[in-house]
Amino acid sequence: MELHEPALVLDPAKWKPGAAENAANEQIAAAVFDRLVTLDRFGRFQPGLATEWSHDAAWRRWQFTLRPGVQFSDGSALTSADVATALQELLPRKVAVTAANTHIVVQFAAPAPDLLERLASGRYFIFRRNADGTLLGTGPFFLEEPAAAPGSVGSSRYKLLSNEHCWAGRPFVDGMDVNLGVSALRQLFDLQLGKADVVEISPELVRRAGQENLRVWNSAPVLLYALQVSADGGPAEGTASASQKSQLGEALSLAMDRVTLANVLLQKQAEPAASFLPQWLSGYAFVFGMESDVARAKETSSAMFAAPGGASISGAAPQPLHLRVEGGGDLAKLIAERVAINARQAGIAVQVQTHGVTREVAANAGASFGKAPDATGLRLVAWRYSSLSERAELDAMAAALQLEPASEERPVEDAEQLYAREKRLVAERNLIPLVVLPEYIGLGVGVRDWMPERWGEWHLADVWLDGKRGSSAAGPSR
Repeated sequence: MELHEPALVLDPAKWKPGAAENAANEQIAAAVFDRLVTLDRFGRFQPGLATEWSHDAAWRRWQFTLRPGVQFSDGSALTSADVATALQELLPRKVAVTAANTHIVVQFAAPAPDLLERLASGRYFIFRRNADGTLLGTGPFFLEEPAAAPGSVGSSRYKLLSNEHCWAGRPFVDGMDVNLGVSALRQLFDLQLGKADVVEISPELVRRAGQENLRVWNSAPVLLYALQVSADGGPAEGTASASQKSQLGEALSLAMDRVTLANVLLQKQAEPAASFLPQWLSGYAFVFGMESDVARAKETSSAMFAAPGGASISGAAPQPLHLRVEGGGDLAKLIAERVAINARQAGIAVQVQTHGVTREVAANAGASFGKAPDATGLRLVAWRYSSLSERAELDAMAAALQLEPASEERPVEDAEQLYAREKRLVAERNLIPLVVLPEYIGLGVGVRDWMPERWGEWHLADVWLDGKRGSSAAGPSR
């Protein structure tokens, strides 16, 4: 297996919400750890480490009965205390998790009707933390210590071996080599040559992979690219007013040609996005409009840079806004360049910076909104969906991107209320959705029973290799 990320972080407590690199972390973690419950492709909850669960009428107190006889990969027994300790690390601080014999009880201060969706996805794995900080799991594989990959620069290799103590049975393959830090083009070549069985396919290479008759699987859209309008630390005296920031967001949203971005630039390997949550998760994304009007965007941007009397602020044309691209590789840079072109068509000068902009750089860049330095900037955000609870995903996005004041206890929201909340956040134009992309995976000719969930979670324990149909370059099947 080859992945683009240069390193793995298998400690779920250290995962940053929405981070694109969580994809690799979560896929490998799912092979090492288990969850209390799982969700199948038909939307039915299935037992994992928990065989039964119940809740009170208020959805505040949940009780789980643990599966008996489960062992960690070192042969030690899983206890209710292990489960409670792991969940306590991952759930919000005010949630109380207690262990009692073969049960655990999770107590919330506010109703939590979506707890099963949350526990069946994202970072909610069960593990035991050793004294040295390493983690033990009960999953189908266990992890050997990483080592430098022979002949590679800046990459590393992880070895996953089958867990003979796994309660769900032994996986079909004896082990997996996971090579990290491999470029997208190199992964494609290695798949063609039979040097890799499972690789990531970058969206711009999907068409090429299809032309060369390679097997490519894709998930539902799981990665959102959006444009964030921020004040780089908050509005300061003399910087853009709230009204100007709102006008800037409106102008940029009207200027964005999402259809061309998805269909031409990304070769139809992405979908235009008008909402924060994708259709497969929320069920109502199709309701959001996707208006593009360059003429109106020009009018709005002209009004934004005009003083109350109609003259341009400070008598000079505004300096370019900085568009920070802080990760995502070549694909993110490509999207950012197209965003800058659309913005310029609406009269908004945008300068792409791939390594972020410090306060000092922004302060020296000139005055964008009047006499003060350009403190208002843009950021290209890549947000990977991880939760199967639309409420939890929107909460995480709003908190991480500071779209609304943080709140540890929000009232229970039904679908209509959740839609109204997202509609309000989208209308504020602090975050402008652009496109959503699926995950593309290239498979070797010998890979069998590759059956992930549509939201992108793999089931590596079910995969086996057909040595007869595999390339000789791949070596013997295991």
